[in-house]
Amino acid sequence: MEPIDPEAGALLLVDKPATWTSFNVVAKLRGALHKLCGHRVKVGHAGTLDPLATGLLILGTGRMTKRLPELTAQDKEYIATLRLGQTTASYDAETPVLEERPWEHITTADLQRVLTTFLGDTLQRPPDFSAKRFQGERGYNLVRWGEPVVMTPVPVRIDAIELLALNGPEATLRVACGKGTYIRSLAHDIGQALGCGAWLSGLRRTRSGAYSVDDALTVEQWSDWLDKWAAERQPTDTQKG
Repeated sequence: MEPIDPEAGALLLVDKPATWTSFNVVAKLRGALHKLCGHRVKVGHAGTLDPLATGLLILGTGRMTKRLPELTAQDKEYIATLRLGQTTASYDAETPVLEERPWEHITTADLQRVLTTFLGDTLQRPPDFSAKRFQGERGYNLVRWGEPVVMTPVPVRIDAIELLALNGPEATLRVACGKGTYIRSLAHDIGQALGCGAWLSGLRRTRSGAYSVDDALTVEQWSDWLDKWAAERQPTDTQKG
């Protein structure tokens, strides 16, 4: 790893674990830096990942937080797993299965044919269970309060969508897309187009712009790295003298 200084400003590539929110990761690193540096260090991220998703989360510290809007706007790539034959309100595993439909008749050719219809520029309706605001409030809050939510479709772009595997009711896809694309909504929409329904059972972000998850460290690895970084910054007894 090239020398970096997270106190002054650095980009940290994190492999986010499942169940952690993006804010959890930011808070963990911010707390560690505060403890090690003795003062608050700005920390932010370049693009939220849902709690159930894993993979690349880019964190910026110090002066590098100014680059986060630019990095957030870059294209992304994901490995997504769809559960065919079922639907959920959240379009993922966060909520119970609402409906079950036959999926056994879906072939690889059927799925590949449907996938091509999602390529290019299109309008996508964000999930009601999302951080998107509707009438000034977060969608997921309104849904949990029992309020009606009708999200406005937004323009998105799908650059590539490739079927990697179809094993029973589970389809694994590689998706390359532009900023703001909800893979949960894409999974739901693919299921509707197939006529059997689908929800997102797994998601891993593998790329954001020029950055790859292959170069990322886990939260625990970053914690260990920061401890070593802080130890190396401490003056030795000779230097103190």
